[in-house]
Amino acid sequence: MCGIVAALSYTNIVPFLIQGLRHLEYRGYDSAGLAVLGGPDQAANAKAIQRVRAVGRVAELQAASQGLVADIGIAHTRWATHGAVTQDNAHPHYSSGQGLEICLVHNGIIENHQALRAELSQAGYSFSSQTDTEVVAHLLHQERLKAGCLIDALHACCKKLKGAYAIAVLSSQDPNQVAAARLGAPLLVGLGRNSQELFLASDASALLELTHRFIYLEDGDRCLIQRQDQDRGHLTSRPPRPRQDREPSGLQQELQACGPCCNRVEPACARRCIGPLSAFHAERNCRAAGALAATLEHVIGANSLSPELFGVEAAKELQSVDQLLILACGTSYHAGLVAKYWVESLAGISCHVEIASEYRYRQSVTRPDTMVVAISQSGETADTLAAIEHAKANGVASCLAICNVAESSLIRACGLRFLTRAGPEIGVASTKAFTTQLAALFLLALVLGKLKGRLSAEDEGRELTALRHLPAAVSSVLLQEDRFSQWASQFVDKNHCLFLGRGLHYPIALEGALKLKEISYIHAEAYAAGELKHGPLALVDRDMPVVAVAPNDQLLEKLKSNLEEVRARGGRLYVIADQSSGFEASEGVELITLGDHAGLLSPILHVVPLQLLAYHVALARGHDVDKPRNLAKSVTVE
Repeated sequence: MCGIVAALSYTNIVPFLIQGLRHLEYRGYDSAGLAVLGGPDQAANAKAIQRVRAVGRVAELQAASQGLVADIGIAHTRWATHGAVTQDNAHPHYSSGQGLEICLVHNGIIENHQALRAELSQAGYSFSSQTDTEVVAHLLHQERLKAGCLIDALHACCKKLKGAYAIAVLSSQDPNQVAAARLGAPLLVGLGRNSQELFLASDASALLELTHRFIYLEDGDRCLIQRQDQDRGHLTSRPPRPRQDREPSGLQQELQACGPCCNRVEPACARRCIGPLSAFHAERNCRAAGALAATLEHVIGANSLSPELFGVEAAKELQSVDQLLILACGTSYHAGLVAKYWVESLAGISCHVEIASEYRYRQSVTRPDTMVVAISQSGETADTLAAIEHAKANGVASCLAICNVAESSLIRACGLRFLTRAGPEIGVASTKAFTTQLAALFLLALVLGKLKGRLSAEDEGRELTALRHLPAAVSSVLLQEDRFSQWASQFVDKNHCLFLGRGLHYPIALEGALKLKEISYIHAEAYAAGELKHGPLALVDRDMPVVAVAPNDQLLEKLKSNLEEVRARGGRLYVIADQSSGFEASEGVELITLGDHAGLLSPILHVVPLQLLAYHVALARGHDVDKPRNLAKSVTVE
């Protein structure tokens, strides 16, 4: 979840480090720090490590590092795992003695840190933090005293580590080098605009203003960036793999999409940008329709659906599939739950959805005709990546990635892929990533239905027409944002909330509850409405708002009966319904009506109001909607 940046140049790199951390702050914002080796005017063999750390946002680190000048350094923004949010626990971590200084930053979790801490303590090392990372610093110091060079020391250190890590290291005895290692956590090399600049980062977004040329490290890589490497990253790994020189890949991504709006937005949403523009969450709501249009670009103008939407080999692989296994976490898991309804009704094949972190730790039975569909916004979700490897070990040969990042680990791990094209999501709580994931999964269900002979040409044409209309329909929902802002004032002083949905919209209720929890800190739960009488109804009273997702579908009358049970117990209802649903606002019933029922695409429209409600409740309660407490955007640790 944390962010790493490192730089080597012949100019002052401190501004580069600060700028890179600002782009990575969505990955962690409890504390930040940097370490540099001297300044350009100092002799290369006489540089000492200077370290600056600050609790809080990157702005605090920037203020603390004013006047610092150096040509080589590492930096980190932290999301706390081991140890409280204190300056002592902030990265970089440091070890010194016998004329050697080591400083490093680390993403991931070292599972055997307690055993290593005991061994290092017996060897005379003292600890000033509660973190697992300080163990790595002391261990590397110990290994560098024995090894002939920094990369050998790092290799020896990593052989003793259990867990996941991305590491970048400075050493006072190796003043022209930054060494790095990766296992289970993302790390890449950035090649600068000239031969004098080389960078490291945990995410390409940290470096997009400096370069679009990257070398993505693979698990087990040990990387050394140094001055004599003029035009490429110098990747070194000890046996069984020899040294490798890899060609860089380019990355196309618009820089303007990495910041808040509001210079470029969809016209239908432009008026939404008169609010608190500092919030990326608001920007993402503005861009929801545009993100859907971009994701559906290849089908909006098409007369029919092609399996090649998912890769050149997709037709052959999808044709032989008789079961899907969807693996995902959090919001992406909710998207998978919606897809289960679509796949089974449109394609007539079995679809199982599993939380990735649970699936990987149980003995599962996998049929040979199963395809894994892995969903992740970042493509770096540690549990999802590990779950794919578990599925492959169980005999699954075919994997499809649905992801928002073209150069992510998930995309590289799967033979088939679909890019959602939602653009960068900087705020922690996913919004447009979720709706674009749903769009991609709906396309998958349609393609499977067509390949299985269950989707007629007439049905295909009707669904394509609905998809073409989808961005405009989302824009229409956004026009009612003021109504949800009014609802928010009635949630401000509440401590609990219940969300209800049925069938295809039960996962949407789950997502609505998650959004409210994430950014407003109100305890929220979601239930299939038919389960009310089996326990949740005991919680309902005047102080617990009940939000109902009420599309005009075949389960509407069943849902109405469930909601009457809430009213009979004095509960206050907040209903999001389609036109002609038969709901009326009354005492104890607040109602917002969307457009006509959107059929199978209805979940995409009904989740947008729940995102807006959570956003406005969080604002009304005075919370930072982009950086909610205790959370970070990319969950790259277990």
